[in-house]
Amino acid sequence: MALFVCLITTLSTNAAEPTRAFVGATLIPIEGKPIAQGVLIVTGTKIQALGDRDSVTIPTDAEIVDCTGKVIMPGLVCTHSHIGGVGAADGSGPIQPGVRVSDSINVRDSGFKRAVAGGLTTLNIMPGSGHLISGQTVYVKLRFSEDLPRTIDDIMIRDSEGTSLGGLKMANGTNPQGDPPFPGTRGRSAFLVREQYIKAREYHAQKIRAEEEGSDTPPVNLHFEALVEAMQGKRIVHHHTHRHDDIMTVIRLSREFGFSVVLHHVSEGWRVAEEIATAKVPCSVILVDSPGGKLEARYLQLDTPGILEKNGVKVAFHTDDYITDSRIFFRMAAMGVRAGMSREKALEGLTLAGAEMLGLEKRVGSLKAGKDADFILLDGDPLSVYTKVEETWVEGQRVFDRRNPSDRIYAVGGYGAGHDQKPYFCCYGRNQGAN
Repeated sequence: MALFVCLITTLSTNAAEPTRAFVGATLIPIEGKPIAQGVLIVTGTKIQALGDRDSVTIPTDAEIVDCTGKVIMPGLVCTHSHIGGVGAADGSGPIQPGVRVSDSINVRDSGFKRAVAGGLTTLNIMPGSGHLISGQTVYVKLRFSEDLPRTIDDIMIRDSEGTSLGGLKMANGTNPQGDPPFPGTRGRSAFLVREQYIKAREYHAQKIRAEEEGSDTPPVNLHFEALVEAMQGKRIVHHHTHRHDDIMTVIRLSREFGFSVVLHHVSEGWRVAEEIATAKVPCSVILVDSPGGKLEARYLQLDTPGILEKNGVKVAFHTDDYITDSRIFFRMAAMGVRAGMSREKALEGLTLAGAEMLGLEKRVGSLKAGKDADFILLDGDPLSVYTKVEETWVEGQRVFDRRNPSDRIYAVGGYGAGHDQKPYFCCYGRNQGAN
């Protein structure tokens, strides 16, 4: 009887998961060459198969979606976003790793709608760079349809044990400098960071010693716990850095304390590309065609991604939204290609490379059987300025459809596009004829 119940449950579960076959589009899987007249099979939340018409058998019960003349590629991954009006550490001190940005995100922010309109499906939402360590980041999936998510828990990416995933935001250079207790120089900045990591290491050693001896463990210190997780490789450090000397400081600190790091921005990465390659540290780059805003970014060059690529450095792109609007994320890769980056690595920089920098490459970043069904439908070449995102799918659910007027407004702008709340007129319906 138990076996019968189990069988019925399995059949019911499978029946509840629709199968769709997207046919006729050019597939850009990222891991592999483009496939003309491709077939993408999606069942439930996962990709089941992909290939050309001759290599893929379409299930008889599949819903056929004609995508002739379109392009399908993985959903875009942004390694560095500030959507949601985020805030973490405050002015009480320059180092606050225990603070969680997930406690401050407004998931009803219209920026999430603009992100899916730009083809983004996975984000690393970060606190700002006004602190040496400003808190813990959170990785999210933009899994919502007609309405925005109800809570941050709806979009958090979790591991197999249910723990939400994220990194640790750090910064150096001019942004975290200020009046005491903030550092006034680069040397003082590095000193304060070293001091806290050493204290965290001693705190962890004391905990282990107490457990071995059966004595009382030290009181929980949330700041030190986060730094220990970074040193143990459980939490990737995402480090804001611009100048070449600041980049080298980050690399030294990562070696000293053993944390895995992604260098973000790297305006002067082109100056120390060989050193970055030797350290085997990946870079998440931002490209803007009108540099400004801070003196330390004055030597930003559009050929930085290409130079890093030629030296063997893994390169991703990020929006830093609102610095770059999520709706024009493709443009950054196009500028990288114009300045010497290969097309293949530029597209990878929007997808798989970013997924790898978040430790999510087994789930997202490419079209591959078994991965989450996160993909976008384009009406042309992804690096063409004329191309538009027509549809965005997350885990087998369409979350953006340009044909839908309520979605389209977030793609093109106009009245209402940036409003997080609809106008409320309590008496408009019955009194619109009154003076």
